[in-house]
Amino acid sequence: MPGETILVVEDDAAVARGLEYGLTAEGFHVVVAADGRSALELARGAKEKPAPHLVLLDIRLPDMSGFDVCRILREEGRALPILMLTARDEEVDKVLGL
Repeated sequence: MPGETILVVEDDAAVARGLEYGLTAEGFHVVVAADGRSALELARGAKEKPAPHLVLLDIRLPDMSGFDVCRILREEGRALPILMLTARDEEVDKVLGL
């Protein structure tokens, strides 16, 4: 729904800007994280910055994998929707993502 916040987790600045541009044009509020640690902080939210409604999560990040970010959020009981973005197409990656 437009107006909701989407967290884009992408270390490639050009890809992140493109996603941010497109989603903002559709009326979403977009926050961007370039690494897993920042993504976790933003996904957890704070008083001044509530947790996002959706996470677009790249698998390949510089400090930890997107799989790790997803696993940590789920272990913390966070049930927000996560869409994983990746160029990987092997079956094992798809199963791990699920």
